[in-house]
Formats: sequence, structure tokens, C-alpha cells
Amino acid sequence: MNTGLQAAAAAHPPRATALIVMGVSGSGKSTVGLGLARALGWDFRDGDSFHPPANVAKMRSGAPLTDADRWPWLDAISRHVAELEDGDGHVVIACSALKRAYRDRLRAAGARLRFIHLDGSFDLIDGRMRARRDHFMPPSLLESQFATLEAPAPDEQAVTVPIADDPEAIVATILARLAA
Repeated sequence: MNTGLQAAAAAHPPRATALIVMGVSGSGKSTVGLGLARALGWDFRDGDSFHPPANVAKMRSGAPLTDADRWPWLDAISRHVAELEDGDGHVVIACSALKRAYRDRLRAAGARLRFIHLDGSFDLIDGRMRARRDHFMPPSLLESQFATLEAPAPDEQAVTVPIADDPEAIVATILARLAA
């Protein structure tokens, strides 16, 4: 990550314990989240690492998760953020958080969260998913992801960023929007 982004991030750090980089699979959550964490000097965690093995196996098989599958996963992420807040830690987490109910569940522990919504068209993201290798989420589940997606409402104060640019430009846009 370039030093200009790091300097901008240091000058105006977000007033949050965690930034949740959200969006459908293939939107760039992990890539952008890692770049954002590096610019801020924060830890990065991929939300997928909080899934129990049964969820990963289900998705790998091409079956979408149910809300019942997601609740323990979201609770594990929420607990992690709450623990960091107790210890003055900071983290960027890549997590789909597709529904408001999921985002509300993540907020339930009372930690200071800010959501970053990576927004892109089906065609753009489908092309990206078909080009990537060695990921458990098959492109066949993208339609269910878009069907589930509830874009953040204005009262959620999320930062929505288009994903057509390269990751470094997206990170710069996020940092500028957080500083505003």
C-alpha cells in the first residue's frame, strides 16, 4: 500500500473498533479489506475464517447458507470485535453481511462498527468470480447472494463504494469518505 494512503489514514483514523467490508462474494472484500487494514495499521481478518467447517462444506457443495447457518458465524465475529474493543484493538473484517438483520446481529455486542459496502454489478462480479481459482464459493451461488443483498439504509451510516476501480483507488476512496 502506498505511503500516501498510510499518511492519510494516520491523519484521520476512523472512530470505530472495526470496519466491516461487506458485499456479495467476489466483490473484493478480502483484497480491499487487507489494503484498508494495511493503510490503517490495523489487523485484518477474513470473515470466512469464522465459519464452522459445516458452513464451508455446505457452500463448497453449491448450497446457499440459511439464516440458521449464519447466526453462529455472525455471533463469532461480533464476539471477536467486542473482545478487541475491550482491549483497545482495531480490525478490518471482510464479511458479506448481506442483510440488515445480519448487520444488526454484528452490532449486538455494542462494539463500534462501521460498514463499508462494496457495490458492483452482477456481470462485473460474475466475471471476477469465474476468473478466480481455489475459492470454496462457486459462481453458481452469486445469484442467491444478489437475491439476499439488502443494501445498507441511510440510518446505518455505511460507506458505499463502487468497485470498478483498482483496489488501491477503492481504499483511497474509503479513507477519504471515512475522514469526511
